[in-house]
Amino acid sequence: MARPKSATHDLKREEILEVAANCFAASSYPAASMNDLATALGTSKARLYHYYDSKQAILFDLLDRYTQLLVELVAEVHAPAKADSCTPKQAVHKLVTRFLQTYESSATRHIALLHSTQFLSEAQRALVVQRQRQVVSALGDMLSQAYPERVTSQNKIPLTMMLFGMINWTFTWLRPQGPLSYDAFAQEVIATLENGFTSPKPECQPHKS
Repeated sequence: MARPKSATHDLKREEILEVAANCFAASSYPAASMNDLATALGTSKARLYHYYDSKQAILFDLLDRYTQLLVELVAEVHAPAKADSCTPKQAVHKLVTRFLQTYESSATRHIALLHSTQFLSEAQRALVVQRQRQVVSALGDMLSQAYPERVTSQNKIPLTMMLFGMINWTFTWLRPQGPLSYDAFAQEVIATLENGFTSPKPECQPHKS
């Protein structure tokens, strides 16, 4: 008979994932061993294997939960927008803010998403990538609704990735206790969208020698 899960099973998994994300961010996924994770958790490797049968299983659960959270963030903002409770621009602005608020408290998980997806199995990686594409597609649709004069079917994905480029790497330089908070930076990103995406598309000028 299978051993029943304890009442604190999921809570313990969250603790493991938090510590694992910190270890992966500090030394990289390949360099962090199960023994390293067990030591950081203050437990034995045997006890760690009680919850996860491999380091890859930990990484997948980490990225599975994190990408699902990002998908849920998009749905949380996109659904009210469809119901006309906010304008398309307001929806984009709100989503940028929610992303950055999430990044502030999930920096190590975001590092794992950007740097360690390659170490998943093919099926695991396909699921994580599919969710990433789902998030990109949804934000692209929201941008095209918010800025139809600038965002078209031809440039929607590049402009969406440009926006993600502005916010996805904040963990490398933006610090919660620094002179610019994540919320303040979100307002700077929104101001850039408003000042850039609402202005006429710049024409490419020929180079003058």
